Amino acid sequence: MSRQKSRNFKSSPGARRGKQRPPRGKADSDGVLLYGLHAVEAALANPDRPVLRLLATENAAQRLAPVLAARKVTPTPASPRDLDRLLGPDTVHQGVALETEALPPAHLDDLSPNGVVLVLDQVTDPQNVGAVLRSAAAFGASGLILTERHSPPLSGALAKAASGALDTVPVFLVKNLAQTLAELGERGYLRVGLGEEGSDALETMTWTRPLALVLGAEGRGLRQLTREHCDRLCRITTQGALASLNVSNAAAVALHWASLKA
Repeated sequence: MSRQKSRNFKSSPGARRGKQRPPRGKADSDGVLLYGLHAVEAALANPDRPVLRLLATENAAQRLAPVLAARKVTPTPASPRDLDRLLGPDTVHQGVALETEALPPAHLDDLSPNGVVLVLDQVTDPQNVGAVLRSAAAFGASGLILTERHSPPLSGALAKAASGALDTVPVFLVKNLAQTLAELGERGYLRVGLGEEGSDALETMTWTRPLALVLGAEGRGLRQLTREHCDRLCRITTQGALASLNVSNAAAVALHWASLKA
């Protein structure tokens, strides 16, 4: 992932008539648009996040006052209707939107040598990836690995669902997931794939660190080559008619077991 250059955004509440706007919920091609109080607060607290422009209602600005003062940022006043026009009427923006840039790329060398990392195999739903990031932050995971292709943008809905975790948990974008899993194996990681077809129950396995928990998209699950690069393939024991879990819920369960046993 390359760092994007800073440029002025073309969309803003009250823009002059005739000025072209980007699609709702997106900044122009050079920037990232975040919204929601937790996502924006975490971004403002992250010194690696440049502040190109912050739009906020009076109430949202008051709630963000401590981090605004620390960052020495003065928001541009905006009404809820202004933000609805920018983000779309169904967006839960909580009165604030931040125009910023993508974070600098993270590298595998930055991973903790004794940590737990989550690996997602072509999970494309931003709500799911955001929820996985939130669980990663809650359980102290050292990072999240995604593929450069077939992954959602690290902005907007994903950042809102992550509730600030996008700016606290390192995200690693890789070109080839199988090669990355092979490299994790060389670094001593126990690579545990999760799937309903797993021969072992997750709660009965012997845990070691460093640990990589590998999850696939709902329905499709882990791709064959991904499974072949896992040391173990495990299932989560469930009861009742619905045997499968949403990928974000599965990640939370796996992280819970890892925090207890690894």
